[in-house]
Amino acid sequence: MKRIVVGLSGGVDSSVAAAALHHQGYEVIGLTLWLMKGKGQCCSEGMVDAAFICEQLGIPHEIVDTRELFQENIVDYLVSGYESGVTPLPCSQCNRTVKFAPMLKYAKETLGIDQIATGHYARIRYDEATGRYQLLRARDHNKDQSYFLYDLSQELLAGSLFPLGEIVKEETRRMAAQYQLKTADKPESQDLCLVEAHGSMQTFLDRYIDLKEGEIVDRAGKILGKHTGIHHYTIGQRKGLGIAAPEPLYVMALDPVMNRVVVGSRDEATQPDCTAGRTNWIAIPEPTAPIRAQVQVRYRSKPVPVTAIPLGEGRIKLGFDEPQFGITPGQAAVLYDGEVVLGGGIIERR
Repeated sequence: MKRIVVGLSGGVDSSVAAAALHHQGYEVIGLTLWLMKGKGQCCSEGMVDAAFICEQLGIPHEIVDTRELFQENIVDYLVSGYESGVTPLPCSQCNRTVKFAPMLKYAKETLGIDQIATGHYARIRYDEATGRYQLLRARDHNKDQSYFLYDLSQELLAGSLFPLGEIVKEETRRMAAQYQLKTADKPESQDLCLVEAHGSMQTFLDRYIDLKEGEIVDRAGKILGKHTGIHHYTIGQRKGLGIAAPEPLYVMALDPVMNRVVVGSRDEATQPDCTAGRTNWIAIPEPTAPIRAQVQVRYRSKPVPVTAIPLGEGRIKLGFDEPQFGITPGQAAVLYDGEVVLGGGIIERR
C-alpha cells in the first residue's frame, strides 16, 4: 500500500484530498502546520477541524509547530516589504518555504514517506521529452492556484500530488457531502490567512508598523492630501485616497524615502514593461534569449501576451504587447504557455 502525507488546513479542499486518497487505497497520514496563534483555518480552529477529519477517516494526525518559520518567512517578510513601499505576495513564499519544503522534509525524514498531497487546485505532470516536472493550471480555472505555486522547485513538484487538480469546486463539495465530512459545508477561506486571522491586512500591518503621516502628491510633486502611512496603500488603488480631483486618480508609486504616496491618472498608472527578479523556471531552463509567453501580474488578472527578455542573475524584463495598469512591485509575474507554467518572478520597483 502506497503511503502519503496530506497537508490538512481544516478546510473542505484539503479534507476532500485526504478522503479521496484514503478511499483510493492510500495509507494517508494527515499533517497540519501550526503557523500562528488566533482564529482562522490555518490556526487553532483549523487544527481542531483537521483532527476531526482524521478521526472520521481513521487516519493518524500529526501537528508540526512552524510558528517561528512562519514569523520569519512570512510575517517579517510582509512587514519589511510594506515598510519599503512594495506590496509583497506572501502566498508563493509561504508555499515554498513554510509549507511544501518543510512538509516534504518531515514526511521523508520523520515518517519515511516520499510524497505529500495538498488541496490546491493545480496539476502536475512529468514531461519525458524535457525530463522536467510541469505545473499546469487546474481544470477549474475559477479556482486555479498555479499562480501561487510558480516558485516550487523540481524536487518539490516531484514529491507532490494535487488530487483536486482535475475536478471543479462543485465536485469537491459533492464529494465532501458523499464522504460525510465535517467540513462539507464549511465556508470558503480567505485567499490570505493573515487577513482571516486579523480581519484585514491593514489591521495586521498596524500591529507591526507605526503610523507615519505623510503627503499624497501628483507626479509633479503637488500636494493633494495627507496619508496615515504608505503601508495602507497599494499600486492601482483608487478608493480611500481622501482627495478631490476633476478626474479619477490612482496610486502609481509609493516613496518610502520621502514618505509619499504618488497618484496620477489611469494612463499615468499604466506602463509598457516591467522587470522581475528572483525567477524560478519550471517547464523550461532559465532562458538565454527572449521568449514569447502569456503573463499574469496578479492572481485575478487575465493572462496577457508578453515578450520576456532575460537580463541575467535571475532577472527578466517583461515587454507587454499592450501597456498594463497597476503593475505592483512585490507581486508575482507568472509566465504561462497556455495551461503550462513556464516560471515566474517578483516584480521589481521601477
